[in-house]
Amino acid sequence: MTVKIFIKRNVSDNQVAELTVLLKRLRSITLMQPGYISGQTLKRLDKAQECMVISSWRSIEDWNDWVNNEKRIGIQAEIDTLLGVETEYAIYE
Repeated sequence: MTVKIFIKRNVSDNQVAELTVLLKRLRSITLMQPGYISGQTLKRLDKAQECMVISSWRSIEDWNDWVNNEKRIGIQAEIDTLLGVETEYAIYE
């Protein structure tokens, strides 16, 4: 069953450029991950520092494989370090 992953991050203006580079690296390897369907990044209108990534996966197993991907873990650690908080994930079907 298809799952949607909601990833919320708060980004200050001085972090945007570095975060954009990291997210592009992350997205480039995501595109090659089995089970990945699509993704989009949204910026919240009433809270300029909040953004949401919504990704679609063929199954929860495919998502879990991605979560455990070593390259993803490394880039995600850089993102969390940059932002100073652990990224939040919510999984829906």
